[in-house]
Amino acid sequence: MRIALAAASTFAALSLFAARAHAVERQHHIGLAPSLSLLKVDDKSTMSVGMGGALHYTYGLSDQFNLMAEFNSSIVALDQQQDTAETPKTRPATVDHLSLGLGYVIDVLRWVPYVGVLPGVYRLAGGTLDGSLFLPGAALAVGLDYQLSRHWAIGAAAHQHFLFTKMSTYPSYTTGLLRLEYMWGF
Repeated sequence: MRIALAAASTFAALSLFAARAHAVERQHHIGLAPSLSLLKVDDKSTMSVGMGGALHYTYGLSDQFNLMAEFNSSIVALDQQQDTAETPKTRPATVDHLSLGLGYVIDVLRWVPYVGVLPGVYRLAGGTLDGSLFLPGAALAVGLDYQLSRHWAIGAAAHQHFLFTKMSTYPSYTTGLLRLEYMWGF
């Protein structure tokens, strides 16, 4: 009971004294985000873990809905053994994707939570693959941004990706992002 009362009091205080987020329709956001990538390959006992980066753009269609675009490139494995006959031809060294979708935003405080769906095209390349593999897919995105000012925001996001035509081979692909963005057009 004490925890619930403390949480309610904290939420009420933050709601009453927080500044507005100033998110409006027709607002543009452009940003960069380093990313951590986790790729599960079905015939591999461990996750392929790597780093990458993303460039994202958002346009405010309304106070609640944003058009979202993202390009992300990640190295998921540097030292895949390519010269052994028993190593499966399913282990990429890099995963890139280009996505365009829609996000739902709650902009009541400086903290701006959002969710989104971003269909797109994925490219898996390198490693033990014979060539580049292009796949249709989509990402479910969840994030939380903090607006430092009317022009700058920082945040964190997680994306769960689904590679539609190869879901049995690549059952899980997840990226975590730390975001920095610039906003204009109020």
